[in-house]
Amino acid sequence: MWGLLLALATFAPAVDLGLGTPGTSVPGLTPPATTKAPVSTLAPSSNPAQPPSGKDNGTSEQSPRIRIIKKKKVIVKKRKKLTTPRPPVTTRSPVITTPAGALDLPEEKEPGCPPLGLESLRVSDSQLEASSSQSYGLGPHRGRLNIQSGLEDGDLYDGAWCAEPQDAEPWLQVDARHPTRFSGIITQGRNSVWRYDWVTSYKVQFSNDSRTWWGSRNRSSGMDAVFPANSDPETPVLNLLPEPQVARFIRLLPQTWLQGGNSCLRAEILACPVSDPEDLIHKAPELGSSDPLDFRHHNYKAMRKLMKEVNEQCPNITRIYSIGKSHQGLKLYVMEMSDHPGQHELGEPEVRYVAGMHGNEALGRELLLLLMQYMCREYLRGDPRVTRLLTETRIHLLPSMNPDGYETAFHRGSELVGWAEGRWNWQGIDLNHNFADLNTPLWEAEDDGLVPDTVPNHHLPLPTYYTLPNATVAPETRAVIQWMQRIPFVLSANLHGGELVVSYPFDMTRTPWAARELTPTPDDAVFRWLSTVYASTNRAMQDPDRRPCHNQDFSLNGNIINGADWHTVPGSMNDFSYLHTNCFEITVELSCDKFPHESELPQEWENNKDALLTYLEQVRMGIAGIVRDKDTELGIADAVISVDGINHDVTTAWGGDYWRLLTPGDYMVTASAEGYHSVTRSCRVTFEEGPVPCNFHLTKTPKQRLRELLASGAKVPPDLRRRLERLRGQKN
Repeated sequence: MWGLLLALATFAPAVDLGLGTPGTSVPGLTPPATTKAPVSTLAPSSNPAQPPSGKDNGTSEQSPRIRIIKKKKVIVKKRKKLTTPRPPVTTRSPVITTPAGALDLPEEKEPGCPPLGLESLRVSDSQLEASSSQSYGLGPHRGRLNIQSGLEDGDLYDGAWCAEPQDAEPWLQVDARHPTRFSGIITQGRNSVWRYDWVTSYKVQFSNDSRTWWGSRNRSSGMDAVFPANSDPETPVLNLLPEPQVARFIRLLPQTWLQGGNSCLRAEILACPVSDPEDLIHKAPELGSSDPLDFRHHNYKAMRKLMKEVNEQCPNITRIYSIGKSHQGLKLYVMEMSDHPGQHELGEPEVRYVAGMHGNEALGRELLLLLMQYMCREYLRGDPRVTRLLTETRIHLLPSMNPDGYETAFHRGSELVGWAEGRWNWQGIDLNHNFADLNTPLWEAEDDGLVPDTVPNHHLPLPTYYTLPNATVAPETRAVIQWMQRIPFVLSANLHGGELVVSYPFDMTRTPWAARELTPTPDDAVFRWLSTVYASTNRAMQDPDRRPCHNQDFSLNGNIINGADWHTVPGSMNDFSYLHTNCFEITVELSCDKFPHESELPQEWENNKDALLTYLEQVRMGIAGIVRDKDTELGIADAVISVDGINHDVTTAWGGDYWRLLTPGDYMVTASAEGYHSVTRSCRVTFEEGPVPCNFHLTKTPKQRLRELLASGAKVPPDLRRRLERLRGQKN
């Protein structure tokens, strides 16, 4: 992964550039910048940048020599690494001579260093310090890669660390808490709707005690390295250190920044833990899992290979099928897991997990690949929990709904993909806004008093405009809609990333143009239960010491939120699933980091493993049964199941079986079907693990019986003829 990450990054090698005195601005850069300017656009000046005074930083006072490295040459050099199919192993360079107090540890070879954890929050707020801050919302704890600001500048959740304007020698410091081998830095500018602020160059210093510091030097000149930084606020820029440094503390010292702007940045530090042969150094706890699974990021080819391996290992409980293709022709593969794969069993509910709707939100994809490996392995081992799930449930796992977007993000790399690249499909469509808006016609009909007598409160049809040949509907969206229509799904979760929260329908606000507004469904109690189940069994969400990811503290409300009360999403898959099918679907935001480094995947698996299994088991809550014809005992398809007090119905599958998710309580349930007399009965849902059986036998109406007899060419029985005559007389 790191081979791709380094090759395709906006790579900026350390160079000696005279970029003005500390605290000066770079002329010639005007907001808003949309692309990264070449390094050569930073013109050297006659006054070289000097290290902060009053610090023992190990630098010389002589003027630095100017080395110009052509960007073309750098790009060609890095592209050569693409020839290796796996991330290359790089030789650890010798540590440069450092002042007193520096560690002299043995040399060894190791792969490229992973992120220290600013973005993923493994680095706590207390580990971040700065020379100054404009406000609390722009404090050092906000200097994390990809952190997102609130809607208003000046609140507690601004989008970067920003030094005070009068701070002539600004710095941002990270305490790794133990000796660490630092190898690189990734920076961004300030995330803001209203301002443009980013650092254009910086120096790096290291320390073991936060008092004595030394700088990163260029190999050729021996002078302090000045690293070119950003030319827009969002594009991550990677700089590798000329020589890796072993220290406890690292400081970033901005030298120049955007003209008219402030010294603001977001960062991630690349660092490897240092081994201590004598075990004298306290080592941080390792992220890991005891499950022997494939913990790495899988591109399309690797994903397909892994799914095939799982299928070959567990052929009796797995089946791979495709529901369609992406715009670029990549198949949308689904792994089905059940004791009888390939067929719907009468009375057995269907459940699905969907991941990768946004291609750059990669954790859900890997969790589903891990889940299918885990369930296969545990089934073979005879695990009773997994065995019961596969025996009583038909599970469908779609790891990548947007494979085109994922490939874009994958080739950029986990730390360099930024916040949005790869989010959309190849056509630039956000798939979570691409489903038909069924909310608006339903709410308009409700306002007119037409629901449910004239307009149904369930299985709303697709609008005419949505079915036109020129409608802006992505092929991935069409494929998922047809998938929903083919299989009677009962429960689903849509796995996203970038936050730690579970959201539930409705996702669209009922008030037109409202940015956010509490908009519950008639099944609000069920959705809140489902959301709480996942949130309460997710380790990261239940960590009492965790800080908010970006600009909202969802832990105050149990880590769940109504989607529309968070931000309105017209055309979401959750709302569509609820209004067009029987399926209840929630969205799970799995991690602050949309594309976590693969070294963090074992811990993310442990954070979500129990939650993924427990959520699947919720399909047993409520009632279930079969609606049959009283005379023939055959199941009745498309019978409507209504619950008094809940203005949302479900329908039976083609065999007459149904599942109605309900929280514990007593309910009056009615089954009705065209040509049959309706039947109402009481069904009690308890706290015991269900579902509670609630079957129905319906009797045909005389009119329906007559139609069937006439269609078959049979004579009308005398009793039916007399009943029809009586009905006609009453009507007359």
